[in-house]
This record gives sequence, structure tokens and C-alpha cells, in this order.
Amino acid sequence: MKRVNKVALQNKKFLVTGGCGFMGANFIHYLLKQYPQSSVLNLDLLTYAGNKENLVDVPAGRCRFVHGDICDVALMKKLMSQADVVVNFAAETHVDRSIHVGAGEFLRTNILGIHSLLEALRVSPNVSRMLHVSTDEVWGDIALLSKKKFNERSSFRPNSPYAASKAGADLLIRSYVRTYRVPVIISHSGNNFGPRQFPEKLIPFFVLRAMRDEPLPLYGDGCNVRDWVHVDDHSSALLTLLRCAAPGDVYGISSGEEYSNLEIAKRILQITKKPESLLMFVTDRPAHDRRYAVDASKLRKLGWRPKCSVSSHLERTVRWYQQNQRWVRKALQKKQDINAHIVLT
Repeated sequence: MKRVNKVALQNKKFLVTGGCGFMGANFIHYLLKQYPQSSVLNLDLLTYAGNKENLVDVPAGRCRFVHGDICDVALMKKLMSQADVVVNFAAETHVDRSIHVGAGEFLRTNILGIHSLLEALRVSPNVSRMLHVSTDEVWGDIALLSKKKFNERSSFRPNSPYAASKAGADLLIRSYVRTYRVPVIISHSGNNFGPRQFPEKLIPFFVLRAMRDEPLPLYGDGCNVRDWVHVDDHSSALLTLLRCAAPGDVYGISSGEEYSNLEIAKRILQITKKPESLLMFVTDRPAHDRRYAVDASKLRKLGWRPKCSVSSHLERTVRWYQQNQRWVRKALQKKQDINAHIVLT
């Protein structure tokens, strides 16, 4: 592991791309609480999963919204001239959409968008480091009974167009780090959960269906296992990397908590006091990854530890959706408007 002097993040101006999405918005909330003198430029294209209401209670004087596209190199150069640190969340992330609707938008945002950011970073006068948020899905999957876990040296074996687009971005970043010495750090995390997540993803999707006494459809046998990490723990991990990681390095982020989709569905039904008769098994999706598991020992050596367990924070997450009906109504209406496919990733 490369040694690097710790970087002070106080008083820094952050450019957060995709800051109106689930992970980006929660990161902004977390960042501004942890560093009261910091400020954010929030760039978001406001596609279907972007929601400005995710940041409605953020101090306006510390977070400025810019409506724009990361594929716009000129805009990226302009914004980077005003920033010290870049954190990239902007991505198309919906696995089923990449399969059933098409991969075009995924290639555009997840690869060409990264190329735009890298080109802007090459000439940036101020940005000391950029953190690119990737996924554990670039490594493919692991057999259910295996004790293996992925780590930063694992080979890329993506099984969906979405995962392939993220792997392509990671390789492009690696080439720019080696060729142009751009200061980029890459993170690979498991499945995030928490408030403000668009209801195409498993937990909010199931929570909102349970609240309406609708069936919870599980792909295949429902035994696909995911490595779950609360979005606040993910945000704290990213800040740890920005402070302590060496530019050009790669880190896995994991709480170490693995649960099957079926286990998560049953817990949601217990929390919402709904019967297990709402469980419904449907035809599996193509190339459905069986298990994800990430070894985060490299990150833990930097001092990071998760604080929000699934057992303690899944119920809090469910309660958030129950208590934020206005947000829920708008999200469900947007989901209906775009005719989103059922997703159980």
C-alpha cells in the first residue's frame, strides 16, 4: 500500500457529480455535517433517478446546484477550476435497465462521461484528487458456498452491460493515472442501503410494495447474496479515502454483512408487520450474479470501520420511507412515468 500524507478536507470546495442521486445526496449531507467549513458544487443532469428534493434541507449557502452533464468537457473544466476535490457518483446504475432497455446510456455516462472528467482533470489548476465511485460488480460473482471474497487485485469479469460499463471506466481511469499522472482514487463498494434511494432498487422497492400490501417479487430462488453497507458508512469510507489514500490507488468498501435477497425481503415484511405470503418468486433475470463479497481489509488499515449494521439500520431505513410520504409519492409517480422494469439487484 502506498504511503501518503493525510489530506485536510476542512475548508475545501467539493465538486460532487451526480449529487442529486441516492449515494451522491447522502454523501453531501454527510460531508457538510462532518466538515462545517466545506462547500459543495453539485452537478447533476437530473435524469429519472436524480431528485433535487434529496437535498432540500441542505444549507443553500454551502451547496450550489449546477444542472449539467459530465459528458460536457467544457463545463467540467469550468467547474473543476472552482473546486479542490472531485467525487464522481454520476452513473447509470440500474442493472435490469442495462439488460432490457439497452446499454447505450450506460456506455455514454459511465465511459464517455468518465473520459470527459479525466480530460478536464488533466488541465485542472486546483483539483488535488478525484474519487471515482465504482462497484463490486466489475469482478463478477462468487459461488454461494465459496469462502472467497473479492479484493483490489481481483480480475474484472463483469456479467451485465452495467457492470461492463463500470469496468470500462475503471480501466480508462487506470490508463490516465499511468499515462498522465492524474490524481484519481477508485472505490468498489457492495450494495448501499438507506434513505432517499429511488424505488427501482431492492430495499425501497420492497418496502414500498409491502406498505401497499403488494407482492414482493424475488428473482429465481431469492438466494442471491449481496454485501450490504449503509450509505452513511459508505460516505465515511469515501472521506477516509480522500484523507488517507494515495492517488492512483484502489479500495474495496464492505461492511462484511452478507444477506440474501430473500433474507432482506423477510426482514422488511417483519418490520412492516406484513405476512410472508406476499413473497413471490419470478423468473430469474439473465446472468444474475449469485453472490458478491468484498474484502475491505485494505480500507480498514486506514482506520475506517462501519457503524451502521443491517440489524440496526434496516428498520430505520424502512421508517424513513414510511415517514416521508411526499417523497415516496413523487418517486413512485416518476417510476410509473418512465415505466421502470422490476429490479431486484
